[in-house]
Amino acid sequence: VQLQASGGGLVQAGDSLRLSCAVSGDMLRWYALGWFRQAPGKEREIVSTIGWSGVGTEVYADSVKGRFTISRDNSQNTFDLQMDSLKPEDTAVYYCAADAEGGLYGRGTSEASEYDYWGHGTQVTVSS
Repeated sequence: VQLQASGGGLVQAGDSLRLSCAVSGDMLRWYALGWFRQAPGKEREIVSTIGWSGVGTEVYADSVKGRFTISRDNSQNTFDLQMDSLKPEDTAVYYCAADAEGGLYGRGTSEASEYDYWGHGTQVTVSS
């Protein structure tokens, strides 16, 4: 299974970006999916997860709640992260990840170690 993240870039505070993750090698239908990020000098942290059943299983880090939206399209084998009202503190490399076990109780977990497959990451830089 391979994940390819795209959509990063350099934007100004208040702008929007949409990250996409294309998955090949297996169907996403039963996977829990997540977006993580890692800023320079900091540990990788969870941004958002979505369970295999999709709508209603989304979970967000407090820092992005109300600004970011995760979604999945099982028919296209992709999942996205819509990022609105971006802030300089959102600057990081963003990684998409897939959990073949489907997460826990239908929802993705926040533990990076639970994810089996990872994309290479896409840089998001937000200037003030």
